[in-house]
Amino acid sequence: MEKGSCGWLYPQEPFFYWAITCEGFLSLKGWLMKAVIVEEIGSFTIGDIDIPVPATDNVLVQVNVTGLCRTDLKIIRAGHRDLVLPRVPGEEVVGTICKLGDGVAEYSIGQRVYVYPGTSCGICGSCRRGAENLCKDMKIMGFHRDGGFAKYVLAPAKSLIQLPDTLTDEEAVFAEPLSCCLNALELADIKPDETIGIWGGGPAGTLLSRAARALEAMPFVIEPDERRRAFLNAYLTPPEMLFDVCIVAVGSDEAYRQAISHLNKRGRLVVFSGLAPDRAGIKVDVNQLHYYEQTIVGAYGCAYRHSERALEYIETGKIAVHDMVSHRMPLVELERALNLVEKRECMKILLYP
Repeated sequence: MEKGSCGWLYPQEPFFYWAITCEGFLSLKGWLMKAVIVEEIGSFTIGDIDIPVPATDNVLVQVNVTGLCRTDLKIIRAGHRDLVLPRVPGEEVVGTICKLGDGVAEYSIGQRVYVYPGTSCGICGSCRRGAENLCKDMKIMGFHRDGGFAKYVLAPAKSLIQLPDTLTDEEAVFAEPLSCCLNALELADIKPDETIGIWGGGPAGTLLSRAARALEAMPFVIEPDERRRAFLNAYLTPPEMLFDVCIVAVGSDEAYRQAISHLNKRGRLVVFSGLAPDRAGIKVDVNQLHYYEQTIVGAYGCAYRHSERALEYIETGKIAVHDMVSHRMPLVELERALNLVEKRECMKILLYP
């Protein structure tokens, strides 16, 4: 074992993995791990925290890889409506089960899993309608409870999805952002051969485009950045056409104005990306919505079933993700990774504890 700067002993593999998987060998209390900790908006630290102990119906997951997204940037540097501090961020997690809480019978130690980030009550109106992401009691990993920017993370057993051997960790970690995209496309009620205008060619816009194509629709991506535009064969400005569905996957009020003006009759506008409060009040011509029977629908997060579908699409090759990884970085380089996201100098960044 290795002694940390604070005098505590850090667990070393393989001893620690063996120790925590031996029932009753140790309680984990006092064992430390490195984690990203956000205590106030605008900054974070990488410090020592206790390795959590799984309660009943929970498991301890050793994080294999976690994805970084623009929401993480927002959480750390600007805050978020659902964020409760202090917090370990990270909602895109793939790992290996290394400790079972009481009552967990459907999983075993050593299984690789994807962690669906939400927990819901299961009985409210939203849950009964299949929209548990809107549950009044929704708790999100990385927002309400500690997430995957650490060596280990706690997860309810009911939030796990076991991964097949045919799916790599790096592929499976895309399930969370892809799940959100599938939710958006479901809400848009996309049909084969419909035209889909997508504003924003970052990771979300790329996944939306590929998912739309997997659903036999025809996506058109609008992206001002030359590098991302080349990657997607996207448009600098919207083409001279109307779209059956417009999805805004970038935090730009101008993108929303363009999308509304390019909406076809009976078209659906999907509000996928939120805006800063001082820019959220966009003027909409309600007569246009009225006479052309157009619809505006919001999309936020995803349900468990979207994660199952996302993993299926990735495993079967219907949606490719491997070429989207632009950077692989250790968690200790989070500050540099956030700067890359802020400047849009990356596609998908994967972080390793």
